[in-house]
Amino acid sequence: MEVAILYSGGKDSTLAIEYAVRKNWDIKYLISVKPTRRDCYLFHYSTVELTKHIAKILGIKQVYVTCSEADPKKEAEIIKKIVEKNPVEAVLLGGIGLQETQIKSVREALFSLGTEVFATHVGSDHVKLMQEMISNGYDIRISEVAADGLSSSWLGERLTKENINEFVSLAKKYGFHPGGEGGPYNTIVLDSPIFPQRLEIVSFEKVMDEKFSGYIDVKEVKVIDKFLMPKIR
Repeated sequence: MEVAILYSGGKDSTLAIEYAVRKNWDIKYLISVKPTRRDCYLFHYSTVELTKHIAKILGIKQVYVTCSEADPKKEAEIIKKIVEKNPVEAVLLGGIGLQETQIKSVREALFSLGTEVFATHVGSDHVKLMQEMISNGYDIRISEVAADGLSSSWLGERLTKENINEFVSLAKKYGFHPGGEGGPYNTIVLDSPIFPQRLEIVSFEKVMDEKFSGYIDVKEVKVIDKFLMPKIR
């Protein structure tokens, strides 16, 4: 099956790439949308620009555009225009299917094209998925927070076997989704089992809008070679 993947660089969309690779689907391209404002409904704000490096690491074509809208229907039209020019059988979203606004908006936009839209891990337990990803070598960093209980101390932090339980406990205490569905936080993946090279953030700044709302502004990154790992295309 020929697919495109809506790719923010976060844990869910990176897992969607791995899912498609394991299925031997033909990933025609990645769609990465960088908002120029923080109140977009469908797209991550922070660190999306780093996907340019990751797409090169993976050797997958990328369509990278910006978004100045804050309306789910108008934002979804951006995806439609891309798919119209680059037809595929399906557009994959990361996640477990709880991101209803995103799925509904993109699905409605692409309906007239006959393009299927689905989340790759529908019905899965998100906490277990995160634990498995960490165990499998995913380097997941918190790139953005927007929920009570998630202070600036989490920005730029790597989710690990040692702190994942604390993170999930915070989610339960303050009522946000532990996997980030609905936007309480976003992530950037710097390494995964399918990366033949990894990304390293050399320097970044924390930008806080409010006590529990902020993001990292990455200043410098570098690509690090990983030896004895074949490149997955």
